Amino acid sequence: MSDPLVLVTDADGIRRITVNRPDKLNALNAATLDALQAAFDAAATDDAVRVVVLTGAGPKAFVAGADIAEMADLRPTEGRDFSLRGQRLMRSIETLPKPVVAMVNGFALGGGLELAMGCHLRIAADTAKVGQPEIGLGLIPGFGGSQRLLRLAGRAATLELCLLGAPVTAERALQLGIVNRVVPATELEAETLKVATQLAASAPLALRATLDVVNIGGECGIEEGLQYETAQFGLMFATDDMREGTRAFMERRKPSFTGR
Repeated sequence: MSDPLVLVTDADGIRRITVNRPDKLNALNAATLDALQAAFDAAATDDAVRVVVLTGAGPKAFVAGADIAEMADLRPTEGRDFSLRGQRLMRSIETLPKPVVAMVNGFALGGGLELAMGCHLRIAADTAKVGQPEIGLGLIPGFGGSQRLLRLAGRAATLELCLLGAPVTAERALQLGIVNRVVPATELEAETLKVATQLAASAPLALRATLDVVNIGGECGIEEGLQYETAQFGLMFATDDMREGTRAFMERRKPSFTGR
């Protein structure tokens, strides 16, 4: 029996999802996209899961890209369907009602960078490299890379990465705003779990509302975004967690949030 394409483990409210094709540098074929979709769908509806950490198996790659061998013989309609499959996954991660942290342990290229950009936070090893090299294959990004990179890093950086196709270092990615933090490779797991643990201890409803207002605000005008923020802010006053958080602050103790 072959190894699962995606590994899922749980500990203390943190679900770790690992792309498990190290012999292929965790390249995304259709079956792996489907396995990731199922894993994130399950995480979305599991009340025991408060935060998700996404990474790749092995020491070399987070995800080195889409599976070129599988793509090589696709016809136009099949290529479109493959793109839609990937975009559906990235969008479901981006809109997950729980924080998703990408632990970028190595190469994040093409579909791998697109996968990382779908996550809410990205912590990279100092040895990692990221890029959109599709131009070298006669392709363009197909899993949302042109659009999310544009929103994260701006027009100039997006055109540089997509037109030239050369990967950049983790430090350069940090300067461009593509990743949030860069740490020594030996400290990557500890730093990522530190962030995930902090998120897991936070108020789940407030986390969800924060993700919602940022997602909505990024896709509408300022007035609509402000109105949505105000509505979500008001709803927090109906939660037990808001009462617990304010009470704990006044009593100078750590809050204990329940997600209610």
